[in-house]
Amino acid sequence: MIPPHGAERRRHLRICALATGLGDKSVSLVYESVLRKEQLKLWVERCEAQVSGALDVLEQERAAVKTPYWFSERIGHSDIAVACVLRFTTEAHPHLYNATRYPALSAHASRCEALPPFKEIVQPLAPPKG
Repeated sequence: MIPPHGAERRRHLRICALATGLGDKSVSLVYESVLRKEQLKLWVERCEAQVSGALDVLEQERAAVKTPYWFSERIGHSDIAVACVLRFTTEAHPHLYNATRYPALSAHASRCEALPPFKEIVQPLAPPKG
């Protein structure tokens, strides 16, 4: 689902890296709210800015794509990574994701979420209470 080498591989891996970075910061925010009695405001602001920055970059790049999936007519690893991290981020931090601000990402996630494997495997977020 990722080309074996060359520039095409690097383009796929870049989107995957942006998605996993977004996921990492989204998870960090969950940990901050669950594991700390008093959240560190500066850390929360920094993570939220990084979440917004990653979403902005992914939105801009996805908006430029004319194919149903990120790199072609067929779903790839990048598509799955982005769709999964968007689900987590929107469930964990709905205040950070506005569908009208990110229409291309919202459409991308909807397209992926409509696929049978996405419908079959749904695990709603249920973090422990802090």
